[in-house]
Amino acid sequence: MTIKIINKSNHELPSYETIASAGLDLRANISETIELKPLERCIVGTGLFIELPVGVEAQVRSRSGLAVKNGVCVLNSPGTIDADYRGEIGVVLVNLSKEDFSIINGERIAQLVISRHERAVWQEVEKLSVTERGEGGFGSTGTL
Repeated sequence: MTIKIINKSNHELPSYETIASAGLDLRANISETIELKPLERCIVGTGLFIELPVGVEAQVRSRSGLAVKNGVCVLNSPGTIDADYRGEIGVVLVNLSKEDFSIINGERIAQLVISRHERAVWQEVEKLSVTERGEGGFGSTGTL
């Protein structure tokens, strides 16, 4: 799938790190280092603007290494970029650790997954089909 992109950053276009990677790495495009204190959040610009085809979304997700090593995650993960959005891709980061975290220009801060999606058409009914699980949720199918 070909996607139009404008790159106003000083960094290379997002790329897949391996042949089997689902996500493209997004890099911080900032003029000054951001000091993210514990439990603080911020939006980090990437300098990237994309045009997605209708029926496709881009999902902004946490990088697992950043999350496990530093406690820094994408707050609204996955963040959705709709096909009609034309603004800069921004990443909402939160520091869930007890230590300050420095975000530097060019640092890989998130990953972007491109995904096709369907549009729902609601059909109102009086009853839903019966399943073995039924209304059980939030841990009802077993223990952790």
